[in-house]
Amino acid sequence: MKAIWNNAVLAQREDTVVVEGNHYFPPGALNREYFKPSDKHTICPWKGEASYHHIVVDGKVNENAAWHYPETRQAAENIKGAWRFGAVSS
Repeated sequence: MKAIWNNAVLAQREDTVVVEGNHYFPPGALNREYFKPSDKHTICPWKGEASYHHIVVDGKVNENAAWHYPETRQAAENIKGAWRFGAVSS
């Protein structure tokens, strides 16, 4: 599985975790050069608090397009620290 935006490979890994039809990449799969922290946070009732990042490639910004759960609720322990993307191709 690959997450690609603006022709850059953001993350690549064969063993992603699929939750509700969405792929979550382990932290080691990311090319961190493309991520800039955001102030955005959201709460999922069963996963916990998500922290967001902007994706920046060649000067173009995809705001809040990547997020992860640094800490999770017990029901979502399998995605603790894993990353998910919105508005990118895979």
